[in-house]
Amino acid sequence: MYTGLGLTLIATVAPYADRATTHLLADHIRTGYPAYSPARVDSAVNTCLVLLTITGALGALAWLGATWAVKAGKRWARPVSTMLFVLGAGLALTGLLTEDTSGSTGLPPALGWAGVAPCLAGALAIALLWRQPRPA
Repeated sequence: MYTGLGLTLIATVAPYADRATTHLLADHIRTGYPAYSPARVDSAVNTCLVLLTITGALGALAWLGATWAVKAGKRWARPVSTMLFVLGAGLALTGLLTEDTSGSTGLPPALGWAGVAPCLAGALAIALLWRQPRPA
């Protein structure tokens, strides 16, 4: 579960690293909306950063809460962890696959896949949780 938390934190920081270096998100928006002014592209990037940061913070809280519940042996840890996985995976796949009004995906593929990476750890964690005997 700590791996999933780490991947979530990396996925949350990745858009900021992109903004400082490669500008994939800005280029993706500029390509999808060629009529946008540089100020409007910057505003769209800022909006995406806010949404991705909120999503990452909620994901980190979910990982921390699930880790605590599992360590504490809470009876509800498995179903709640599974629900959190389904919500997180659904959100990650939405970011990866959903097309916006320009006809391209809302996020560039590299950032979309970065958002999916924590789901791989989540799938493994859920599989391991359900293989263990139920806590008393």
